[in-house]
Amino acid sequence: MSQGIITKVSGPLVVAEGLPEAKMFDVVKVGNQGLIGEIIEIRGERVSIQVYEETSGLGPGDPVVSTGEPLSVELGPGMLEGIFDGIQRPLDVIEKKVGSFITRGIEVPALNREKKWKFTPKVKSGDKVSGGDIIGTVQETVIVEHRIMVPPAISGIVEDIREGEYTVTEPIARIKTDSGQIVEITMMQKWPVRKARPYKEKLPPEIPMPTGQRVIDTLFPVTKGLRVVRRAYLDLLVAAKLWFSTS
Repeated sequence: MSQGIITKVSGPLVVAEGLPEAKMFDVVKVGNQGLIGEIIEIRGERVSIQVYEETSGLGPGDPVVSTGEPLSVELGPGMLEGIFDGIQRPLDVIEKKVGSFITRGIEVPALNREKKWKFTPKVKSGDKVSGGDIIGTVQETVIVEHRIMVPPAISGIVEDIREGEYTVTEPIARIKTDSGQIVEITMMQKWPVRKARPYKEKLPPEIPMPTGQRVIDTLFPVTKGLRVVRRAYLDLLVAAKLWFSTS
């Protein structure tokens, strides 16, 4: 990590100098409170930072620390049950910690590091696996089965895998890669938000997903696996309500 100083503050935009190793879209911590920001422009020795928190109180000379990592999300069991803000901070956890108002610069992991999840393996030692292969499952909710996959760009032989209860940061399996390196696999993966998640195959959306609203299912049918724009869906619900109220 490298540290620079603020030279200008204009609303959520902060300009800093003294970060020679900075890269586009790196996450930085701004000011003494460590406000979360992202580098959006680099011009010579000056970097422009989009700060995702209130910048009042910041001024020239305050420190800026680069993490050297892009803005990323944590993927794993517990994500579907959580309520997050725009940079994946769990709002329910923050409320329990500091109350109803979010304290600037607060750092809380997106996924619970203490909760244990029951992991059930789907492969065994000696099996050949590659990125995207399902090595086990976790029953995250009553109806949602969370499938644990091999991280992209990793392939090899499963050296060890065990059933049991683990946190998202504890190793659940070890894979010996084609180069002979031993890689420990956890249930959590950290992934840059600006990098497309790879896939092996896109399945055609053929199985209908009934919503219980006849107008939706007739005029705007939804199938499993189909991406639905939430705003358009809500607009259609409002239109359906108005249509029923006037008919």
